[in-house]
Order: sequence, then structure tokens, then C-alpha cells
Amino acid sequence: MTSPLELRHLRTLRALRATGSLTRAAELLNLTQSALSHQLKVVEDWAASPLFARKTVPLVFSPAGERLLALADQVLPQVEAAQRDLVRLADGQSGSLRIAVECHTCFDWLLPALSKFRPRWPEVDFDFATGFHARPAQLVLEGKADLAILGHASPVAGLTLLPLFRCGIVAVMAAEHPLAAKPWLDAADFADETLITYPIPDDMLDLVRQVLAPAGVTPRRRTSELTNAILQLVAARKGLAALPVWVVHSYVDHHGLALRPITSSGLSGELYAAVAADQAGLPYFADFADIVRETCYLTLPGVELL
Repeated sequence: MTSPLELRHLRTLRALRATGSLTRAAELLNLTQSALSHQLKVVEDWAASPLFARKTVPLVFSPAGERLLALADQVLPQVEAAQRDLVRLADGQSGSLRIAVECHTCFDWLLPALSKFRPRWPEVDFDFATGFHARPAQLVLEGKADLAILGHASPVAGLTLLPLFRCGIVAVMAAEHPLAAKPWLDAADFADETLITYPIPDDMLDLVRQVLAPAGVTPRRRTSELTNAILQLVAARKGLAALPVWVVHSYVDHHGLALRPITSSGLSGELYAAVAADQAGLPYFADFADIVRETCYLTLPGVELL
């Protein structure tokens, strides 16, 4: 029997299982929803059976869908491993992945991604550039790091940027704070408050760079290195904070906090991986970025892929 099955069909099924929806699976695979639907129709026509029940939450796969998912789980890891082996044979060398970060919350998602990366590239020497760095891109340019995690997309000569993800940023306040009665906060709402942040330059704070500075608002400031300490201060009515949704969502009930959008259209920040332009073609850099994107998209609330 002639089969139309291709690896992309198996990847589509795995993405559908992982995300639970056509829309999110299409975004994860960087496809339009119509293209993804067309792939599924090709397979369903060939199998003479639907692959899953439409409009069910959670998604329920049919016996045909489950069988093809079993095939995907068996075949795709072997194909991906063979691709990495071919790269190793062609290059004939190992490499290094020394990571520098400018983001205090990066480690929350970076460590799970690295736990998937290391078994895939055991010959790549992994390490962190020691400590937090306000200007990690400079370490890559100086050869002191191989990859930097950046919270902006400003072009830097000698560097190539690999897009990771966009995350929603919300204002965080005590649940009984008067501003919690508002549907969202504008720049003026921060003017008479104390803004509690990590100790990083203003041009690295999305709230300041995108909202407060353009409006000429300069609130009082207080800093802390620790996310939990910031949230404790906010809960004690010592000020407001602005943090990614995925950082604070699990603290809301426990700490008695309220989250509100920043501006009527919302505020978001973006993260990129920066590597030296002359090394950007090394395959393990691209694979690292893909692992981060997939891991964060599937596990963190408020994340969109770039």
C-alpha cells in the first residue's frame, strides 16, 4: 500500500498532542493553521479514519491517531539522533556552550531546557559564564561566552540573534492595593509608587523602556536580587513590581497578590539568544534555540513564539 506519510506529518501529530489544539500546534511548528489542517486531512484520507475527535478538551485521539503517534515516538527520535550524528561526522569536532544571561528569571526556564540539550549534544562542553551580567553580549564579542540571553533585539555588529519567545509582563501589587481596582495600569499610575525591580540598568527593564520613560514618569525605586523577596515586598505594600506572567502566576494566591495588565494593550518583553556571527552556523546553537522555544512554549503561561 502506497503511503503519503512523511516525517512532517508525524511531527504535526506530536505537536498536536503536546499543545492540545490546532492553533497552538501550528504556532509551535511555525505553520499556518490551514497548512496544518491540510496535512492532517492528507493523513486522514489515507487512513480512512479521523485522527482525533474535533472540539474535545482535552484532545482525544482515535485508534488511528494513537497508532501514528506511537510510530512518531519511535521514528522521530531516531531520525533526529541520526541527523546529529551526521553533523558530528561532517564537522569532526566538538564545541562549547558557555552561556551568559542578563535576565534574573532566565534560570527558571533555562535549566529545564538544558536538561534536554545536554543528552542530545554530549560532546559540547557546557558551562555558565559566572554570575549575572548587565551586558552579556559583550562577553560573546570578547570570546568569554558562546551564547548570551538578551531581552532586546537591537542589532549588534558581529552577533547573530536567534529569536526565542515573547512573554506578557504584568503589574504586581498587593491584592488590597487601591490600584487593584483598575482594569489596567498606565504610566501615570506608577508616578507616586515605589517600583521594585531587579538591580539592572533601566534600558533592560521593559516597563521603563517601553512605558515609563516615554511618558516621563520616574517613580521611586527599590531593588532586590530575588524574585521571592520582590513579591514579599509587594505583598507588604512596599511598592509595585512588573514581572513576566510565568514568573508570578504560581505566587498569586499564596502571597495575596493582584496582577493587572500594563496599558490597555498590554506589555510584553522578548528574549533572544545571541551568538558570534562567524559561529552562528554551528548546528547545536540552532538546536539549543529550538529546544528553548519548544520547552517554554509548552510549559510557561503567557508565552508566544517569535
